[in-house]
Amino acid sequence: MSSPFKPSPGRRHGGDLESGRIENADSDSDTFSIPAKNASVERLQQWRVRPSPYLASSSKHYTQRFLVCECESAFKKINSDFSQKAALVLNASRRFRYTLDLKKEQEAQEMRKKIRTHAHALLAANRFIDMGRDQVGEKPIASATPAGDFGIGPEQLVLMSKDHNIGSLQQYGGAQGLADLLKTNTEKGISGDDEDLLNRKNIYGSNTYPRKKGKGFLRFLWDACHDLTLIILMVAAVASLALGIKTEGIKEGWYDGGSIAFAVILVIVVTAVSDYKQSLQFQNLNDEKRNIHLEVIRGGRRVEVSIYDLVVGDVIPLNIGNQVPADGVLIAGHSLALDESSMTGESKIVNKDANKDPFLMSGCKVADGNGVMLVTGVGVNTEWGLLMASISEDNDEETPLQVRLNGVATFIGSIGLFVAACVLVILLVRYFTGHTEDVGGGPQFVKGKTKIGHVVDDVIKVVTVAVTIVVVAVPEGLPLAVTLTYLEGSVLVADYICVSIILFRFSLAYSMRKMMADKALVRRLSACETMGSATTICSDKTGTLTLNQMTVVESYAGGKKTDSQQLPATITSLCVEGIAQNTTGSIYVPEGGGDLEFSGSPTEKAILGWGVKLGMNFETARSQSSILHAFPFSSEKKRGGVAVKTADGEVRIHWKGASEIVLACCRSYIDEDGNVAPMTEEKEQYFKNGIEEMAGRTLRCVALAFRTYEPEKVPTGEELSNWVLPEDGLILLAIVGIKDPCRPGVRDSVQLCQNAGVKVRMVTGDNVQTARAIALECGILTSDADALEPNLIEGKSFRALTDAGRDKISERISVMGRSSPNDKLLLVQSLRRRGHVVAVTGDGTNDAPALHEADIGLAMGIAGTEVAKESSDIIILDDNFASVVKVVRWGRSVYANIQKFIQFQLTVNVAALIINVVAAISSGDVPLTAVQLLWVNLIMDTLGALALATEPPTDHLMGRPPVGRKEPLITNIMWRNLLIQAIYQVSVLLVLNFRGISILGLQHEVPAHATRVKNTIIFNAFVLCQAFNEFNARKPDEKNIFKGVIKNRLFMGILVITLVLQVIIVEFLGKFASTTKLNWKQWLICVAIGVISWPLALVGKFIPVPKTPLSSKLSVLKFWGKRKSSGEAKNNVVKHNKTDFEVPLLMDDFRNFLPNLKLPLVSKLPSLNLFNVPVSFKGFKAAGAKLGQDVLRCKNVSEIVAVNQKTGLPARCMKF
Repeated sequence: MSSPFKPSPGRRHGGDLESGRIENADSDSDTFSIPAKNASVERLQQWRVRPSPYLASSSKHYTQRFLVCECESAFKKINSDFSQKAALVLNASRRFRYTLDLKKEQEAQEMRKKIRTHAHALLAANRFIDMGRDQVGEKPIASATPAGDFGIGPEQLVLMSKDHNIGSLQQYGGAQGLADLLKTNTEKGISGDDEDLLNRKNIYGSNTYPRKKGKGFLRFLWDACHDLTLIILMVAAVASLALGIKTEGIKEGWYDGGSIAFAVILVIVVTAVSDYKQSLQFQNLNDEKRNIHLEVIRGGRRVEVSIYDLVVGDVIPLNIGNQVPADGVLIAGHSLALDESSMTGESKIVNKDANKDPFLMSGCKVADGNGVMLVTGVGVNTEWGLLMASISEDNDEETPLQVRLNGVATFIGSIGLFVAACVLVILLVRYFTGHTEDVGGGPQFVKGKTKIGHVVDDVIKVVTVAVTIVVVAVPEGLPLAVTLTYLEGSVLVADYICVSIILFRFSLAYSMRKMMADKALVRRLSACETMGSATTICSDKTGTLTLNQMTVVESYAGGKKTDSQQLPATITSLCVEGIAQNTTGSIYVPEGGGDLEFSGSPTEKAILGWGVKLGMNFETARSQSSILHAFPFSSEKKRGGVAVKTADGEVRIHWKGASEIVLACCRSYIDEDGNVAPMTEEKEQYFKNGIEEMAGRTLRCVALAFRTYEPEKVPTGEELSNWVLPEDGLILLAIVGIKDPCRPGVRDSVQLCQNAGVKVRMVTGDNVQTARAIALECGILTSDADALEPNLIEGKSFRALTDAGRDKISERISVMGRSSPNDKLLLVQSLRRRGHVVAVTGDGTNDAPALHEADIGLAMGIAGTEVAKESSDIIILDDNFASVVKVVRWGRSVYANIQKFIQFQLTVNVAALIINVVAAISSGDVPLTAVQLLWVNLIMDTLGALALATEPPTDHLMGRPPVGRKEPLITNIMWRNLLIQAIYQVSVLLVLNFRGISILGLQHEVPAHATRVKNTIIFNAFVLCQAFNEFNARKPDEKNIFKGVIKNRLFMGILVITLVLQVIIVEFLGKFASTTKLNWKQWLICVAIGVISWPLALVGKFIPVPKTPLSSKLSVLKFWGKRKSSGEAKNNVVKHNKTDFEVPLLMDDFRNFLPNLKLPLVSKLPSLNLFNVPVSFKGFKAAGAKLGQDVLRCKNVSEIVAVNQKTGLPARCMKF
């Protein structure tokens, strides 16, 4: 049934491919519509192969949904004709230069397979050799060969690591012996001084690999020369140049052909520079993505270094979610398991053991457990290095909006082809019938008198006009935007879409660079635009909404609330033992004195700090007992444990985790006298009350507990690695309250999101009461009255619901406490089923599924694991929620800037198109010459695009609802603005073209000079109109178009350059640009014509526009076939309580509805337009149209039934 909640404008339609709700979506969806994430190769190939965006892709699809059966044959015929026309305007070499190279991607996949096969073959051969040696009793002999100051050479290390040769490792003395050969301490690492690091890099290499060189500038220059349209234009330039020199001499005859040739050269250079710069920008961004920072142990302390700075001999601690940064051997580990799919291609998790399988491969991810590794190979001496050196990363990712622009451009190209053909025929007919006049007013062509050379020259000019239209219509981006301006005629049919594609790529690259400055690293281009559509953000609490600076401020121990100075010695010693051993952090004591340095997660550091206050000496405490087995902290179980054996042989198991979960496992506690006391109901309630009281003050509550264990029951050998630590019968030691203050300004950021129509939800593993207190402080919950279910819910309660139950309450959830990563995934899936565009933050390994499932995955750059980052779309470098809000602003800015430019460019193109086409058809000549059109497009389009694309995001963008990803590119406001400006410009300039000589008082001038002055004023006024209209384009929906304009220095600089160059062209380049000097009165006329666009735009903004997009108004009945979510039966129906009607939820078959109307119906074929309107119907009589409108206004089944009862039609026929 329909949702009782009001849908957000940013939501998907039910048939949105990106909702993940359609099975086999690839087969029946629009060609030029791709998912924002994880698009299949088939889908990416589909829009490349099929030329027609809205017809050739799915004729059967549309026919079944929108047409009566009698129209099928006619539809197919038109579709076939249209597809052939569209195919003629494709120029793949330039059109697809900003899209993913599927062939290159396939080659990279093949290379990965080869390297993986090579690795498998080596391992298999090694096992075979070992088996043969075992049978004959032969033992491998591996003598270490010194290299420099070290006891083993790089060749032996590489051979041992690649072959996974345990025998060789044992010959070297295992991990410890290997560390001695490499002059490394397994506990303190290498010294880390510059001389030692340089020596190791010289002998063993650095952790880098030779990358395939990107295309150089000359290669981009050569690629630009292969453009089919440029080749055509160059031929035209050569022909025009030859004829011009022949007929007018070299002094005057080179201008026309030379200008076209200059245009082609300029286009090639500008295109190459643009592509080359963009390639460098994305290469720099890729370098940032690959530059992983990790902790290594050097000189006894943990320091953070770049992955590129690792050297052989480094000792690296590994935890869940880390990436293995180099080849190495395991020194020690607990339950360590790796995901080696990146190297082997198999998703099987491999358990690692220091004795049986100690070899670690670079590029693998830690799936579970923890350990410490010794680096034995870096860079190209690793399988991962060879893999990365063999492939190059493709930067040409395509995004949904980019593909939509390509699709629209293809359709516009077909229109351009039709217009070009019509203009060519008309101009040739006018010329050969003598209706085309020369400068003197006589016919240009007189049968039997005009020389062949003149005829050929004139025909070339006519063909140039037509070719110009064709070339413009082929959507190829910047070359089109520049080149076509050199050609005379009607040049600007599809130019705005072409430049829009280039602008889109530039806007994305520009936004990505600026987002880096705002602490957001974009890993996937599509995430930029998708963030503008986000309707909800599921945010973590710790480190995102809070500072992640934790300190223990309160504790319960000895059966009461206390401080560290009052604890009994028994509790202190046990707490110190548990804190020192049950941790992945460490404490470094500087040799020369100074403050202690804590490492580990913020929670670990807070508890270690509390242990120091108890009098803990970290190294001493760890040396007094040894770890038998460890259960690393699990976000699923919310706790972690360790079994230790003391010097006297006693075995104790320490647990640490979520307070209420650990408390539930406790059967006793240590009282204030240091004795074990039973955990009575009253005492348990006392501790629970303490937990709730601390949680209510935003404190994170962590409990410490232990139990003893019989030493003889401790498993040995392989059983020890699989030992499940007992967690029953625990003895409570302490409950600590950790303060993690909210980030300054986070409340304002949350409020900004709420005002923008983006609901912020907190999903945290913390106690529900802690989550509630933080949510109230951050503004996610506005009052205590909101802190009730389902606004505030516990993860296990949400998890226990069915899918339908979760869907029913998911939109109302604001805070989820004690949630597991799977709960977050379930919430994301439910919200997406409800039609939301979901952004999710995550930092842990188990957050990866939710990050992958969400429309936008946001990983934390500081606290996030490499697994989480790999699954994300954007990395928040400072872990700050304010940076998430900035990403939303930038996402909206990308879309808004594209719209600003489309409005500006379409105004230019419509005016120029109409002026030149009307002039060409009426007189056979055009007022805007080739060089003038070059200036208009190169400066007004290219630099204008640059100015508008770099408009920074403003808070005004956050006052709008989310951008619907299926909304039309041109809104009603844009239509109003551009039509007002275009109509004004066309009216004024056409009047000047046909009556300008008399209006301007040039009747007494020489006709040729008068015409030249008139055309110069038309050109000058046209350019100034665009310069002033550029201000209007900055603020399409705001009355103050000058707001913030001074802050955009690039915009002002481009405008000043444009005006200065315009003066130079008019006043000093008359010969080349076909202009003449203007007096001050004529300049004032031009300026006045341009300035009028400002008050005209202001008046236009008082004209109200309907909220419903104009594109939907084109259809009397707009029957969008809303598709079902995955798993829903095709004939799923809802039984209405008050009637016996069965109303199917989907309108998958409109044809069954038409016969029951019993009204004459004239079907109109699909209306092909730019704005995703698939079909338009006309011909319904009043009753039918009224019924259709009434049905469209229905929001739920009840309203449909009410409409049906008025008409008396069977409800079973109304399928939707």
